Amino acid sequence: MAESHQPDENIETWKMKRLIKELDSARGNGTSMISLIIPPGYQISHASKKLAEEVGKASNIKSRVNRHSVQTALTSAQQRLKLYNRVPTNGLVIYAGTINDKKFIRHLEPFRPINAFHYVCGSKFRTDEMNELLERDEVYGFIVMDGNGTLFGTLSGNSRDILHQFHVELPNKHRRGGQSASRFSHIRDEKRHNYLTKVVELSIKHFISDTTNQCNVRGLILAGTGDFKNELAQAVVFKSRFSSRVLNIVDTAYGGENGFNQAIRLSSELLLNVKFLQEQRLIEKYFDEISRDTGKFVNGVEHTLKALEMGAVEVLIVWEELDCVRYELKISATKDIIVKHLSKDQEANQENFRDPNSGLDLEVMDRTLLLEWLADNYGQFGCSLEFVTNKSTEGSQFVRGFGGIGGILRYPVEVDDFDLDDPTDDEPDEEEEEDEVVYEEDDDSE
Repeated sequence: MAESHQPDENIETWKMKRLIKELDSARGNGTSMISLIIPPGYQISHASKKLAEEVGKASNIKSRVNRHSVQTALTSAQQRLKLYNRVPTNGLVIYAGTINDKKFIRHLEPFRPINAFHYVCGSKFRTDEMNELLERDEVYGFIVMDGNGTLFGTLSGNSRDILHQFHVELPNKHRRGGQSASRFSHIRDEKRHNYLTKVVELSIKHFISDTTNQCNVRGLILAGTGDFKNELAQAVVFKSRFSSRVLNIVDTAYGGENGFNQAIRLSSELLLNVKFLQEQRLIEKYFDEISRDTGKFVNGVEHTLKALEMGAVEVLIVWEELDCVRYELKISATKDIIVKHLSKDQEANQENFRDPNSGLDLEVMDRTLLLEWLADNYGQFGCSLEFVTNKSTEGSQFVRGFGGIGGILRYPVEVDDFDLDDPTDDEPDEEEEEDEVVYEEDDDSE
């Protein structure tokens, strides 16, 4: 199931949502919030020139406090811009300002291309372009196949593109004179097989990325007249590469472009809810492991993270609004570093920041939202990371009943074993066995 997602983009989307939330809530001193949005292909030198011009204009601001805040923000933006010799592939966004008398600076390279250059200096940051990136529809692939040819197309929002189309002439079921029935049947089967093989090859060409060797569309719709589309879905090579991405197989009255349009209409409801359905299926698989008591599941912050450290987690599932915070704390007496994961209520309890042995306060070395730490480090544990919402019935149950964090494991793990800290706990069992043997020998001698 995890293969039906695109984890990297999901994580980038989550990070973007968090950044936008932070930017929208920020308010600066006067008009000191600088938003610099640079599209791909734009010249860094032109952006630098624009900032230099704005620095000159800022000197005319009458309010001393506002003038200083704007100049500080512009200087910070200029320094960040100097880190780049050219604009990254998808563009560059820089936010700089003064919030609560503290300098604020963020720069990021969007995970999707931005469209236009914008420079805004105001009382709040401009996030419209970032929201547009999140609202862009996913790309879905269509393969419309019948006995006359095949069309490969994509749909992204209202944008429909034909990637490739070719026609084919296949023998019909009625043989010509002068050919034996067996020979005609053999030729017909061979040409159908060659046609199917060509469609599989072109499917890989158009829907498998050369750089990542992964499917480059959110899902595939197979359509057309006759049985060709079903044969394609069952072809060994096609099934091995695309089985997890085939969302639907639909019958159309036409092939070609008309069939493409009809397939879009027939799949409209499915495409609107595809993310919702993928989340449902993922959590349903997790619940299935629990109901069958396979041992290949884990839930709760501590148990999940311990299974993660063991390398046992195959799919890590986390609620996208989990409020747990990861602390690295130093014990003053021993200089040891301990890690704690605290909820908001636990953060308010000062006992969680004291050494139980000495009673001294623990020194906070690092404080990071657990979600951010997982997004940055999940790859080290050889698992995939899936963010889910609580909008579906399954998602809501996962958040309320399982704490919003859990995992599907590669192999069964006894969760109770996580609580055994002393490896010598097995020794008393050996002593008990020895006592039992002695008792039996005494009993025999009597």
